[in-house]
Amino acid sequence: MFEYRMEHDTMGEVRLPKQVYYGAQTQRAIDNFPISGRRIAPELIHALGLVKWAAALANHQLGQLTRNGRNPLQSKEIDALIQAAFEVSEGMLDDEFPIDVYQTGSGTSSNMNANEVISNRAIEIAGYDRFAIEKRIHPNDHVNCGQSTNDIFPTAIHVAAALEIKNRLIPAIQKGIDILQKKAEDWKDILKIGRTHLADATPLSLGQEVSGLGRQMELSRKRAEMALDQILELPVGGTAVGTGINSHTQFGSRVALILAEKTQIPFQETFNHFEANAQRDGLVACHSLLKTIAVSVSSIANNIRWLSSGPRCGFYELKLKDLQPGSSIMPGKVNPVLCESVMQLSAKVLGNDATISYAGASGGQFQLNIMMPVIADTVLDSIRILSGGISLFAEKCLSTMEANTEQCQKAVEQSLSMVTGLNPFIGYEKAAALAKEAFKTNKTIRELCQEQKILPPDELEKALNPWRMTKPLS
Repeated sequence: MFEYRMEHDTMGEVRLPKQVYYGAQTQRAIDNFPISGRRIAPELIHALGLVKWAAALANHQLGQLTRNGRNPLQSKEIDALIQAAFEVSEGMLDDEFPIDVYQTGSGTSSNMNANEVISNRAIEIAGYDRFAIEKRIHPNDHVNCGQSTNDIFPTAIHVAAALEIKNRLIPAIQKGIDILQKKAEDWKDILKIGRTHLADATPLSLGQEVSGLGRQMELSRKRAEMALDQILELPVGGTAVGTGINSHTQFGSRVALILAEKTQIPFQETFNHFEANAQRDGLVACHSLLKTIAVSVSSIANNIRWLSSGPRCGFYELKLKDLQPGSSIMPGKVNPVLCESVMQLSAKVLGNDATISYAGASGGQFQLNIMMPVIADTVLDSIRILSGGISLFAEKCLSTMEANTEQCQKAVEQSLSMVTGLNPFIGYEKAAALAKEAFKTNKTIRELCQEQKILPPDELEKALNPWRMTKPLS
């Protein structure tokens, strides 16, 4: 049998499990939103704890927790409040955050969840009875001092997303950059045929082709850094509608500075609290850049999937490491599973972008956006799957793939686009006629030119040198 306790809020008493740290408002939200079974992301819980920790420090520095006339805290109680908030930031109390993602649109339920957990845990640390009706360290008066959900919840979203981009996404992308740049250098002397429209084109080196993929990764890193830049302004200090009611004039800037020093991310108080409370344009812009990264990595994965197709009836210019059987009915079949995984997660990120765009456009009226929990869940989902997918793709696919040198070189001489090297000598129209005839007679361009004595042997050798075609005319 479960044991229960009674707690109260401004609407009355609520029964909840005895041992939990959360309180009445959290329990109401649990009862009101049994929707998806998905809680807010752990990254957001930890960021909420970090913001509450910074807020407690700032309020302490500004004397807001000890002033007379409002249940002033003693030194040991302030220390307990700071410690409890930090424990939330460290993931020590994750189980105490059970509220569904699809809750009140401001995130008030989760903000109060954090306030109640930190309050009760701080009371316990300070040596008091956390089951007492009157809260010595109060969830609203102390934990939420100088704050509103309307500025704190979006601040936590920014902090969570920025930390994930800095600590997970950018390092994952860098791993891919390093591998592809090395492969490009190692494979610079492997000649192969180019393809445009999936049709034969002029030659290039495998190193040149892979260098293009590496550049996509480089640009993806730049876009991740730009995505981080979009969310450096923090709404903290705006409280309910952006006016900063009930907060110290220095509170927002002080919290931003504390968070910047702790995370080594250059957070700053927003330039305009009315914009920062009402709109989530920074997160929309951030995710738009994440979407572009997803487009790039999906393209890279798809190119590698094509280049490794085969092994006998496809291109098979790249050899991928065998990771698992590919068919339940075809023995010996192996598939490019990591390429497929990356392409799928990229599709999810593109869908996520539609969600965030709609939530940003439709959710922000007057002084508040009321779709913040789904924005938070979606942007953190995109960062999480991009980071995990790119890291794994780099480690288990990019780093282990090998060049099939013989297969690369095999098709070069057969390509009808070799005729492009003749353009400066005989002109486009005559070269086009040669290509059509070569295809019709099943001959190479070189064989046809030799038969028809199109050019003297030395000039023909120069014109049809495939390596000459891999760079501009000298």
